[in-house]
Amino acid sequence: MPLTPLDIYNKEFKRSFRGYNEDEVNEFLDQVVHDYEAVIRQCEELKETAAGLKERLNQYQALEETLKNTLVVAQSTAEEVKAAAQRQAEVILQEAEMKRKAMIAEAEAEVAALHQQYQTLRREMERFRAVVRGQLQAQLALLDEPMVRLAEPVAE
Repeated sequence: MPLTPLDIYNKEFKRSFRGYNEDEVNEFLDQVVHDYEAVIRQCEELKETAAGLKERLNQYQALEETLKNTLVVAQSTAEEVKAAAQRQAEVILQEAEMKRKAMIAEAEAEVAALHQQYQTLRREMERFRAVVRGQLQAQLALLDEPMVRLAEPVAE
């Protein structure tokens, strides 16, 4: 068990012939008690300070851990957002490519339909021209025939 200031204060020494001066010993013991009490108080204060510092250290360590975790979460979230944006950009590009191809196919189909319509109209025009040419030639042939005399009236 450790020595206390009270133990020092209550310590009694045996008296002997030609021993130490009792007043000097008591004075010295009083000084030792006083200094020992100061050391004990200082030790207690240091223990309290150390406990406070240890508690603050634990708080700082917890804060550091929280900040590390927050940083990891933030980095993870940033990566996820970046990946999602990349995927969304790819989807948008794919949709744009599909629309482009659809528009080209639609335009090509429209061109083919217009070409077909043009060919049909051209054939119809050629037929119409042939019909009109035939009719004109028939009319010209009629104009080139000699005139027939009008028939005389029939007697009754």
